[in-house]
Amino acid sequence: MALDRWIALVLLGICLAYGYAAWFTMDGSLAPFMKRNPIWPSTFPKVLSVLGIIACSVILLGFEKAEVKEADIDYRRLGEYHLGQALMLLGLMVVYALCLRPMGFLLSTSAFLILGSFILGERKWHIMLPVALCATLVVWYLVQQVLGIYMRPLPGFWGG
Repeated sequence: MALDRWIALVLLGICLAYGYAAWFTMDGSLAPFMKRNPIWPSTFPKVLSVLGIIACSVILLGFEKAEVKEADIDYRRLGEYHLGQALMLLGLMVVYALCLRPMGFLLSTSAFLILGSFILGERKWHIMLPVALCATLVVWYLVQQVLGIYMRPLPGFWGG
């Protein structure tokens, strides 16, 4: 079996476990007044799990391959790929998760987007900075003001 199918099989297991948690365990602890809402906290995880299961199934069944390509990933030549970038991005994600609460959403997310784009090779700072800052502010506004979910925008010592 090809490497992409093995990865799809692992992701299918993850999506099934995530879907089970979303469909059967998350809604049991809802407050009574929330059970009448049209959108529950588990709605987005349910949609994600279904889409993930569909995508993994398409890859496992081979529907996405129209013709055999020579550019398939060869697991015997993994050293020739950009593993350094991938590992740095994974490390950056871990650092982002650890810094989100102490640094606040705005600083940590902006830094994550700027450093992530730098790792991926973007060097146009005049484009990278405004895009990262605007994206951070828009996401914070939507989550904080529209959805009503509190996220600490700034570090505690700055009044966040």
